[in-house]
Order: sequence, then C-alpha cells, then structure tokens
Amino acid sequence: MASGLKENLSVVVHGKGDLRLENTPIKTPGNNDALIEIKSGGICATDIHLFLTGNIGSLVAKKPYIPGHESAGQVVKVGENVKHLKPGDRVAIEPVVGCGRCTECKLGNYQRCDVMTICSIPPHDGNLTQYKVHNASFCHKLPDNVSYEEAALLEPLAVVVHAVRRAGVSAGDYVMVCGAGPVGLLCMQAAKAFGASHVVVTDIVDHRLETAKKLGADFTVNVKNKTDDQIREEIWKPLGGKQPRVTVECTGAEAAVRIAILATMQGGVVSLVGFGDDQINVPMVQISIRELSIQGIYIYANSYQLSIDLVSQGKIKMKPIITHRFKLEQALEAFETSRTGKDNALKVMFNLE
Repeated sequence: MASGLKENLSVVVHGKGDLRLENTPIKTPGNNDALIEIKSGGICATDIHLFLTGNIGSLVAKKPYIPGHESAGQVVKVGENVKHLKPGDRVAIEPVVGCGRCTECKLGNYQRCDVMTICSIPPHDGNLTQYKVHNASFCHKLPDNVSYEEAALLEPLAVVVHAVRRAGVSAGDYVMVCGAGPVGLLCMQAAKAFGASHVVVTDIVDHRLETAKKLGADFTVNVKNKTDDQIREEIWKPLGGKQPRVTVECTGAEAAVRIAILATMQGGVVSLVGFGDDQINVPMVQISIRELSIQGIYIYANSYQLSIDLVSQGKIKMKPIITHRFKLEQALEAFETSRTGKDNALKVMFNLE
C-alpha cells in the first residue's frame, strides 16, 4: 500500500450485471509507473457490453474486475525511473500499453501488439477507482485549460483522431459520420479539425442530431425507417450531389455499415470504428466494383498528444457531449443511465474530486 493512503473505493464487476462498490488494495508503483489519484472517469459502450455479457469477443471476464478506461487524475507518486512526471501533475491516462519489444511496438503501432494491456479489458483492471497505478510513459501531462473531465474523454477522441488520420481526411474533403453518439460527435469535430469542408452526420435519434448541428455538422440525416435509396438521396442532396470521400462508421450496426458502403464515392474510404456483431451482411460486390477501401480501426496509437492539442486549442468541444455526472457511489445508477440513454444521456461521467 502506498504510504499514507488507506482507502481505495472501487467499482467492481463480479459477473454479468453484478456490480459492487468495494475497497480494493492500493498498489505501490514500480520503477516505471505512476500512482494516480483518479479525478474523473467516463463510461464507454465497451464497459456496458462487458458488464452485461461478460465478454468482449474472445476476451472473457473470468474473475471480478474494475471497469473503466476513460480517465484522468493527479500524480501522487512516481517510480524511480520516471523523470517526466512528479507528484501534483495533472495527467490523462492512456489505457493501452504495448510491450515495447515486438516488431509492431518498435514501429510505433502498439495498438497491434499481441500482448498489450488495456485497462478494463480482461484480465486487466480499469480505472473506476480512487487510486490507480499505471505505466508512466502512458500518462500525459495536461495544460491548465484542459479539465479532468475533458482529459478523461481524450480516450474516445484518440480513437477518432486515429481513424480520421488513417483515412487521410484533409482540406476540402466531404465526410460522412454514421452515428451521433459521443464517438460520432467527436469524430465529426475531428474531421472538421483535419480540414473537411462538409461533414454530414446520420443517426436515428433527433436530439443527438441536434447536438451534432450545434457542434458544427454541416448537415444531418435521420435514417430511421428509410430505405437505402432514400438515405443516399438525403445524404447526397445537401452535398450538391457529391458523395462523401470518407465515411467513418461509429455505430457497428449492420444497417449503418451497409449505408456507409453504399453512400461513399467510388475509390473512397470507409473507416469502421464502431464495434457490432461479429458477423454481419454487407454488399461485398459494391465494395469491389466501386473500389472502396475498408479500414478497420482498433483503438489508436500515438494520438493522445494531438488530441490534447485539439482540445486545448478549442478545436474540439467536449463539454456539450457530457450530459450526466455521478459520484462513484452512484455507479449502478450511472451504468443504467448510460445503458438505457435515460434522459437523453450521451456521455455519462464520474466525478471523483
């Protein structure tokens, strides 16, 4: 236990739908680690899925675990090899840590490391806890004008920054974003920040589309109960008949993936950010005859500092996405609010300060 610290209230999942509050041990940081007092944390769709089903694909929760991978806090103690951080520093915690030894890690693609650790993904504990030990190289110092809440949301922002950058979005591009949840709303802003001149956002919920407009979407389309042809027409018409060169699909829903393929211009890019069912039906022939590039996106790499800069410079607005705030003691209510979208919930956050 770290000196002087006695309690570590944590959210602990013991099985499908079984969430409890417990005091867990406070670990002592190793030579390359930092002990962080968590100040803010978010709930992600991945957290909800794992909580309800007990697995993420082949990753199965075989023992109790602490959820949460969107977090930020203050450094309490650092290991003897850590020189870039000191107690009192405000940091965002990047939850993905590669081994640093494999070929992909050495190339900078640590999101492809076969033995990487991800906070909250079995068998590794997450960050919905008062104190967390983490590899200090993946703790990023924050400028004064980035709050702990905003810093916690750097994790989903890093995902879309990675996607937009990998898709090659640049000045003048026409971009479509499927889904106006927290990830889609961040993606729309990231596309704008990278130079897209027109961004159209689709969803089936009007209040989410209204938020997209407030945050800078040029056009929005509610795709609920419409045919593929109707949806394509409503996407292309406000673009003057032009088609998106890049589409970022943020829902994982089969219907949205299909529209992403059908509505993107020939030779364009479809970036798959959303995680849905393992097997879905898609128009494969259209991918071939229109020479679309389909890009899978799994987390991110080397995207945190750029994400910090975009928020610090005011190019990405986080606060309008945060709709609900809870104390750690209200964990069950917070998870239920995030799961159901109660009261028009977008991003549900924990405030531990």
